[in-house]
Amino acid sequence: MAKRIFLTLAVAAVLIISLGYFKTRQIQAAVQAHSFQPPPEAITTVVVKQETWPTTLSVVGTMEAVHGVTVSADLPGTVDRINFDSGKPVQQGEVLIQLDTRQERAQLAAMEAQRDLAKINYARYDELQKQGVISKMDYDKAIADQKQTEANVGEIRAAIDRKTIRAPFSGVLGIRQANLGQYLAAGSPIVPLQSLNPIYVNFSVPQQVIGQVKVGDNVRLTTENLAGHKFAGRVNAMDSIVDQATRNIQVQATLANPEGKLRPGMFVQVEVGVGASRSVFALPASAISYAPFGDSVFIVSDLKGPDGKSYRGVRQQFVKVEGARGDQVGVVSGINPGDEVVTSGVFKLRNGAAVAVNNKIQPENNPAPKPEDN
Repeated sequence: MAKRIFLTLAVAAVLIISLGYFKTRQIQAAVQAHSFQPPPEAITTVVVKQETWPTTLSVVGTMEAVHGVTVSADLPGTVDRINFDSGKPVQQGEVLIQLDTRQERAQLAAMEAQRDLAKINYARYDELQKQGVISKMDYDKAIADQKQTEANVGEIRAAIDRKTIRAPFSGVLGIRQANLGQYLAAGSPIVPLQSLNPIYVNFSVPQQVIGQVKVGDNVRLTTENLAGHKFAGRVNAMDSIVDQATRNIQVQATLANPEGKLRPGMFVQVEVGVGASRSVFALPASAISYAPFGDSVFIVSDLKGPDGKSYRGVRQQFVKVEGARGDQVGVVSGINPGDEVVTSGVFKLRNGAAVAVNNKIQPENNPAPKPEDN
């Protein structure tokens, strides 16, 4: 009985193993016969050409007003009148705030009366001195009294004038910091005033390129706050010392700012020439695949598949990028003239992927696009 059961189980096991083997072979054959090949990825390409670009250094700069102050009270007093609005342009000499001067004006009236009396006394003493009636000492005292009262009148008038606070130069006002009726101590801030046109930009360059940056050199300036705007200026001064901590030297350039778009304190990107021109391969910015381990491009070429057949595919090539101009970036190594580089669809590619080139619509590749930030 046990022998029969064992024989039955053995036969069943052989049948199951045989069935599994044949089924596995059928599945493998079906997969091989109907293996799925992903379709080629649609891309655009450009043929690499060598170009000559000027050698520039891109650094961060800070805008600074040519003239910038916080207008403050010269003498203590109470705000009697405010003649400006926050954020408005003003002209040099325009009255901003008038402090209360009633006490000074009363003192001025009294002092002017004393001055007039001193003038009359001087005229009398002058006649008496010519007649020899008075002494030389009395005559000199009359002259001194007249000069003293004139000086006192001038002093009070100066105090009144100092309580009339004017714009020291033409510019744009900031936010008002004084209110009507407020008592201001000497030196109390009233309102910031900045001259915005022209305007300075301060930036630092490494000591290695000091000899290549000169007064009069052109600079270009951009900022993310003003997309599509570029500003041009000239270097007007270089510091006389190198910062010992950073080994950089401070450089200052002047730019026209007629619309007041650039404001003091803004961070900007400054591009300044630092040497002779260099050869680069100009590619659209969309051609570069940026990654922490290195920048790369995909080059189209004829590849061989596992079955030995040739197909149009891509290989990934690491490159070195230096500088940008308009829609273009400059590649200095990693590719050769004549290489066909992928310019769109980079994000969906992998090494060895099959591709189909369609260049009917190309990404922007203009060194001077309009608008400039295209």
